[in-house]
Amino acid sequence: MDRREVVYYAALFVFGLVMLWNGQSIFLVAGMMLATTLIAFTIYVWYPMAWEKRMDRVENFLRRNHYKPYIYFYYVTANRLDEEVEITMEKLRNNSTNKSMQAIYQAAYGVYRKDMFIVRQAVPNMRRSDYRTYYETCLLIEEGMGEQAREHLKSIRRRWMQSALLAEIERKLGHREMAIQHAEEAVSANNGAQRYMLVKEYERCYAEE
Repeated sequence: MDRREVVYYAALFVFGLVMLWNGQSIFLVAGMMLATTLIAFTIYVWYPMAWEKRMDRVENFLRRNHYKPYIYFYYVTANRLDEEVEITMEKLRNNSTNKSMQAIYQAAYGVYRKDMFIVRQAVPNMRRSDYRTYYETCLLIEEGMGEQAREHLKSIRRRWMQSALLAEIERKLGHREMAIQHAEEAVSANNGAQRYMLVKEYERCYAEE
């Protein structure tokens, strides 16, 4: 918990006590505190995580939340901080109780390591979702089954996932311009932490070629 969160919760606690001291209904106080917490969560967590387009602000948010592995994971993988990736993954394995969500992080870790065995182990533990189809398609691409991958990704509803996968298919075929076009589409269709990861990866990927 960073200093801003400590100050916020302390202020909220004092506010609640003052309201109760002045004879306000406990239900009114609880409702106001809940609403305030939801608003603060949206502003300070959900917005930068999922909606923010300015990458400098997303980066600051990710770095500031280094003590939250499910958030910091985006920063360390995007910047290829190998040692911190291992530490963060260990925390996720130990702290996460959601088997499907843990499998998604495990698959992302496998892609980061370019270890498809890890991805293959993780996929069956995911519930049916765009994420599962995404990683199934990643496996098809890595196995050189480009046409099957194109068909498989059609069921994905998230446009950025489709574009990111198409970019990888075209890149492996040596179609650089098409790959860049799909990569740009993936970035444009995304916001927040996922956009940050894509931007970092594509900067590295296409700068190296």
